[in-house]
Parts: sequence; structure tokens; C-alpha cells
Amino acid sequence: MTAAASREPLTRPDILSPSVAAQGAELACGQLYGSAPGLLISAAVSRHPAMAIVATPDARSAYRLLDEVRFYNKSIPCHLFADWETLPYDVFSPHQDIISERLTTLCQLPQCRQGIVVIPIATLLHRLPPRSFLDANSLVLDLGQRFDVEAMRQRFEKAGYRCVSQVMEHGEFAVRGSLIDLYPMGSKQPYRIDLFDNEIESIRGFNPDDQRSTENFQQLRLLPAREFPLDEGAITRFRQRYRSEFEGNASETLIYREVSQGNAPAGVEYYLPLFFEETASLFDYLPDNSLFFQLNGCENAVDSFWRDVNERYEQNRHDIQRPILPPEKLFLTPDTLQQLSNGLARVKIKAVKQTAETALNYFTQSPPELHFNHRDEQPERALKTFISNFDGRIVFVAESAGRREAMLELLHRHDIYPSTLSGWQQFLDSDSAIAITVAPLEHGLLLAEPPLAVITEPQLFGEQVLQKRRRKARYRDSDTIIKSLSELQIGAPVVHEDHGVGRYLGLQTLTTSGITTEFLLLEYADNDK
Repeated sequence: MTAAASREPLTRPDILSPSVAAQGAELACGQLYGSAPGLLISAAVSRHPAMAIVATPDARSAYRLLDEVRFYNKSIPCHLFADWETLPYDVFSPHQDIISERLTTLCQLPQCRQGIVVIPIATLLHRLPPRSFLDANSLVLDLGQRFDVEAMRQRFEKAGYRCVSQVMEHGEFAVRGSLIDLYPMGSKQPYRIDLFDNEIESIRGFNPDDQRSTENFQQLRLLPAREFPLDEGAITRFRQRYRSEFEGNASETLIYREVSQGNAPAGVEYYLPLFFEETASLFDYLPDNSLFFQLNGCENAVDSFWRDVNERYEQNRHDIQRPILPPEKLFLTPDTLQQLSNGLARVKIKAVKQTAETALNYFTQSPPELHFNHRDEQPERALKTFISNFDGRIVFVAESAGRREAMLELLHRHDIYPSTLSGWQQFLDSDSAIAITVAPLEHGLLLAEPPLAVITEPQLFGEQVLQKRRRKARYRDSDTIIKSLSELQIGAPVVHEDHGVGRYLGLQTLTTSGITTEFLLLEYADNDK
């Protein structure tokens, strides 16, 4: 690592030298303000083709970073490993959509050789099902996807599938040249995969009796319904481990009775280790040459998470009707996290300048606030002053096409005429001094070398313009909502659409703008109400 390396602009693909990407190396990167971490990470993965785990302090920063990486490099596959959005030891289960997202990501990761996985650091501490469970219970194949026959054969055999000459029963597969027949566990029919060279040309169902192909499929997507098995072997294992883990009559507890009957009671996810001989972590799903990025604030987030976990464990451990596992069996301790990451190339991203000799400091500055002050005779004064004093090129970023048109109209009224471009790469390739594009970017960017500026909507109009980017809104029946409120008890867990999981503390009367209204009082894990 030379001093010259620290002066390389973030936009260059050789941002990290090969020595930094060596296994076990650790690097601190400083002076990364605004959306510069997203640019750094996307450039690093482009330079060093590998998988990268990016740990963020919380879920919001994870979504924000994902948007940044996708903006600065659209060609790199990006995954968000979603949090359960439940508090530790909660007595209700994560939403099925979240489980589906998590399982989809876990199934895709072992086949990825280059990409980025963004994950809140607290989510990274959760223990996961072993890869063998997903190998045996999931399969995701798409038309046009690359298909390595030998690697897939090994995967099938490792998962317990039998290689036969003709597929007739569940758990069998056959390879005949460019045709692969597969009868997945739990599937209503077998599938025939036709290859062209090393890509999937077609996926068809077929009748195992006469071997004739039936309808075509665009995708073969088979995932387990949960992050743990509920077959006969898993239930037996759960019962044995439950009795050895907890004292007393196990049959008197709800969890034990429900699982014994093949059911999945609410909150059973916090008994996940009892279903397996051993659990895994996200690191087990990634290649050994992966990069591990940690954003500023992750260390404090780990300490805060473990304080909360231990507090909740002490509050709930004495419930004989619902005994709970100790935290270290459900979550990775800070020491375990350090041990698992020691074999990877580690990069810690800081906003402030780093003083260590081995650190890399980049030429970025904190993006300025350029708010339109409508009380001023010249509301665009701050923006125009910045443009006239900035020697480099500028790109405005609007959250949507509609917002872009509104921003263009506003800028034109103040004699600012940006050219419309498709994205960051086109901006770099163009000669436009001022441009505008569309992306859900929250933080801007100010580079000194080369002089480039990314100006986002929050810089111009404030945080309130950001739209909530969440899962699809569902229809809500107001009568049902009122009924649910009347049934709430003090201390009951609730899920707020914007703020996540909290505890209901009752109703509080507040007067705002001369109007007196009742509000729900909710408590969250960080004690913010």
C-alpha cells in the first residue's frame, strides 16, 4: 500500500490494491462522506471480483447503502439480507415475506462469485440454518442462467439426491448429455432442464410414467417454507435437544407440544438451534476470498444489541411455560464474529480522516446543504453560489421520473439547465457540466479529485421529500384496525409500518396546532418513544 494509492480517485476501478484484498488483511478507509462508501464498495468489488459482506449499523443505513451501490454500479449483483424485524425472544414470528426474501438470498449466495450482500450488523449476529438444509430443500433456476453440470451434480448428491438412469421418484436426478431430469423433494412433478452449451435453454415439467414433457416454465423456484425443517427427523431431534436443554416436564410447554405435532408455533424461530446438529452464519454461505466491509458505527451497534439481548433474556428466562435458550446459542458473540471474519479481507469505513500509517484517506468532503430558502428573495442563492464556486461537474439525482421533471422545472426557472442522463456511468462518460438522473439516493457526494458533485433531493428540499421504499402496501380495513386497538394490552408487541417492532404503552392525549388528539405511545428497542 503506497501513499500514491490513497490519492486515487474513487471513480477508478483499481481503488484497492491486490495486497488489500489478501485474506486476513485489515484496512481502514477514511474521509468517506455522504454516499462515498457506496462508491468505494462498488469500485472495490469491480477491482477485486469477489463477494463482499457489507455490515451497516442498522436497517435504515442498509437500505440506504444498497441504493448507493446500485446507483454507482448497476452491473454488480446486490443482495439485502433482511432482518426478521422482531425483538429477541419475541413470541411472534417474522412475516412470511421476510422469510422468503432471506431464504432466496441464502439460496443464491453459494452460486455467486461476485456481488455485494448488505446486512445490518445485528442481523449478521443471528445464527442461521446450515447450508445442507437449504441444499436439500431449495432450488432456484432461471432460463438463461449458467449451469455447471458437474458442480450441480455434486450439489444434488451432497443434498442426498440419487443419480439414476431414469427419474421416477422424489429425490432422484438423471444427467443425459444436455438434459437434466430432477424430481425435487416436495414437488408435485419432476422437471426437465435442457441446456444449450452451459446455459439453461428451457425448463419443462414431465410425466414420470411416460417421460413426456408437459408445460414450460420460466423459472424453477423451490424454497423451504421456513428457516428450519419440520420433517420427522427434525421433530425427533428437536424433542431430544429440548428435553436436554430445559428442566421440567417438556410436554407441559406450548412450544414442545406444537412442534411435536408438526406445527410451527409463533416465535419458534428463537428455538432454531434445536432443529439442527449445528448452526451456521452468513460467512458459511460465502467464498473464502470474500471482502468484509464495516460501516462506521457497527462496533457500537454490536454492543447495544448484546445489551438488549441480555436484558430481554433476564426478563424472560424464568417463564417455565416458555423457557428460552441463552443468547450465545442464538447469536454470534462479538468474539465469535471477530474470529469468523479474521480469514477475510476486512475494510472499516470511516467518515473522518484516519491517522494510521496503513490507512487510506480519500478526497471527499461532506455534501453541502443547498436548501431552497423560500423566505429569501433568491431561494436558489445557496445552490447558485455552490455551482459558481465549484470547478468540477455536477449531477442532480431525483428519486423518480416524476420528481425529475418537477426538479427540472424548478431548475429551469432559476436558469439552471442540466442535461438528462440515464445514470452515473453515462454521466462519467459524458462531457456534461451539469446533468440530472433518477435514483433513490439519499446522500450526495462531493469529490475533490476528480472534482465531481452529486446533489440529491434532500440536499435541496430536506429529508421530508424522501418517499418510503418498503414492501407493497396492503389493503387495510379500518374496522379491523380499530378492533385490534381495542384488544391491545399494555406491553403487547406491535409492528409499526414505518418504525418496525415496538411495545404498546397505552394512549396519550396531545394538543397540536390547537387540536387535541389521542396518540398511541410505543416503545422501541433503543428506548426512543
